[in-house]
Amino acid sequence: MAQGARRTTGQVVAVVVLAVAVAAFLSVAAVRHGFFDLKVYYGALTFWVHDHGEIYDYLKPGTQYGFTYPPFAALVMLPMAYLPWPAAITVSVAATVVVSAVLVWWLLDPVARRAGWTRWFVLAVALCLAAAFEPMRETINFGQVNMLLLFLVAVDLLRLLPAGNRWAGVGIGLATAIKLTPGVFIVYLLVTRRFRAAATAVAASAAATLLAAALFPDATREFWTSALWNTDRVGELAFVSNQSLRGVVARLNPEHPSTLAWLALVLVTLAVWAWRCRAAVAVGDEATGLALTGALMCLVSPVTWVHHLVWLIPALILLVDNAVAAPAGGLRRRALLALAVVCYVLLCSRIVWAWEKDFTGVTGFLGSNTYVWISLALLALLPIRTWAAPVGGRPGGPSGPTGRDGTTRPAGPPGAAPRPTGSAGEPAGVTQFVEVDRGSAAGQRHPVAGPLTVG
Repeated sequence: MAQGARRTTGQVVAVVVLAVAVAAFLSVAAVRHGFFDLKVYYGALTFWVHDHGEIYDYLKPGTQYGFTYPPFAALVMLPMAYLPWPAAITVSVAATVVVSAVLVWWLLDPVARRAGWTRWFVLAVALCLAAAFEPMRETINFGQVNMLLLFLVAVDLLRLLPAGNRWAGVGIGLATAIKLTPGVFIVYLLVTRRFRAAATAVAASAAATLLAAALFPDATREFWTSALWNTDRVGELAFVSNQSLRGVVARLNPEHPSTLAWLALVLVTLAVWAWRCRAAVAVGDEATGLALTGALMCLVSPVTWVHHLVWLIPALILLVDNAVAAPAGGLRRRALLALAVVCYVLLCSRIVWAWEKDFTGVTGFLGSNTYVWISLALLALLPIRTWAAPVGGRPGGPSGPTGRDGTTRPAGPPGAAPRPTGSAGEPAGVTQFVEVDRGSAAGQRHPVAGPLTVG
């Protein structure tokens, strides 16, 4: 058997073994929620369309949970009211799997190409690992929309914005009209001075909201004047599944959580985020901007259930990306891989649920907020990088620095791009990867890999 065939056979066997191992893990570790949230959507839409009730008056029988999204989300989900329940489940799961696969491919394929890995094998392994990831399996088991919203945002930040497409911002706007929390990415665009994209996002969100208002005036009035402010429909802030800064504060004093302490934590977190995002965008590192803002959203949102933490997936993948780019056998590579593995394993483990009933004391405080500590670590420690230009040339050529995927990025502010790092003896057309570590003194630049040909 030829070497290539043996390698392919080995990879197929490895994927099958990993898939079986993940399936066995899920059979033990995964909690079955019976598509609880999807049942809420389905029930509310059925009540609204077929029973002629008000969508925001609906509560799932035996619970206080009802439809909490803006009317535009109801418009997007409206076809669900005309599907049988099994078909609604199939569409929900299939849509989540497809957009997850595309997003993982966008983030990992450049890594595989640069490292010379078999691309289908990398994707297959990554999807198996994603299936074991607690926020992902919770998203699927609840029938949630998190990955669909992340995909809409990623279309803008990973595809349209780096290419200078005039439609950049539409995905963020639509995601914000479906669920308000992705609106933090409009703030991201403003903080990083992409005003045209921010205006496009605002316009898209406003247009979608106004369309829903024109079609469903009663539902729109009910949402903005009543349902939006009814926190009882969301759940208890101190519940261990709420892995946000608000949840941390609430678990310190469930009866009287300090709003002032929460706001102070939010302001400090926003300052760190704004500093790091501006540094990332200055060197064309849009993927890290996406990852940092996803982590921020999880931290500052009043309620971040465990399934919302799928917004950390880009950060985890970029940790691996940075580790692969670091020198083989070096401390940096080992540290980044260790951080990625620890974060991933903890986010698969359901560790916070060990303190579901009692989160008092030092151990309870540290353990019940484990996922918050991970979000903070990713926000503070995720490296910021860029591609340097071929030796003897200006970084990124006339248009600006070259990105992770080998495409040319628009130039950042003057002086933001790194200097070429190759030696005089390197051949033409070879680039070297450089990290711009904005957290170190004077923005010191550290070579993190040998010469790499961008494919």
